[in-house]
Amino acid sequence: MRIRISKKKMMKKIRAWFVCCLFVAAAGMLCLFAGNYYVKASVEKKILEQDGYGGLSEMDCILVLGCGLRLDGEPTQMLKDRLDAGIALYHAGVAPKLLMSGDHGRVQYDEVNQMKAYALERGVPSQDIFMDHAGFSTYESMYRAREVFQVKKAVVVTQEYHLYRALYDGKELGLQLWGYPARKIRYGGQRRRDLREIAARNKDILYCMFKIKPTYLGEAIPVSGNGDLTNDSP
Repeated sequence: MRIRISKKKMMKKIRAWFVCCLFVAAAGMLCLFAGNYYVKASVEKKILEQDGYGGLSEMDCILVLGCGLRLDGEPTQMLKDRLDAGIALYHAGVAPKLLMSGDHGRVQYDEVNQMKAYALERGVPSQDIFMDHAGFSTYESMYRAREVFQVKKAVVVTQEYHLYRALYDGKELGLQLWGYPARKIRYGGQRRRDLREIAARNKDILYCMFKIKPTYLGEAIPVSGNGDLTNDSP
């Protein structure tokens, strides 16, 4: 009889813990989706149409965010689409400088020099191209744009799904930003990126709340100057 009672009590405890876990999981999911909605709603009016940049003036730069290289070292198609959009804005006179922000944390992996080379081949003068070698994340790119490159007003170029977080981070760090979406196509693996972005937006809410410092800062290199100051190779 005692054994039966202990089993009943254990089953009740298990059920109680199971219900508690379900409640916590549901609350966690609710918080994730609430954070996602908050980030998107707070900046959606700052995203431009692909021909809607005519009213912009006095931009410090066009900030192009890196997103990876192929195995042969060339920019991925996603990155090429970002670069093409940023270069088009530069040639349209939207801003006098391009700021390429990406990952150059290892000698053998160098997004930003590839991004600069791509722009050079398309007629952008070297002195108008700045490279942020330590843009290891969207948040760090925005923080370093403000602190290192002294950016106050800029147009950010990336895919639309990514623009929300970039604009939110910049807004929370005190930057005046507008977002310009790269070519609107659906890339392979986009569903996985969309799900990852929900988590990343919530992570960046915390980063912005506590103003977490990036991996590296360093001396100021104003984007109003000569982009060749950011060159790390002859």
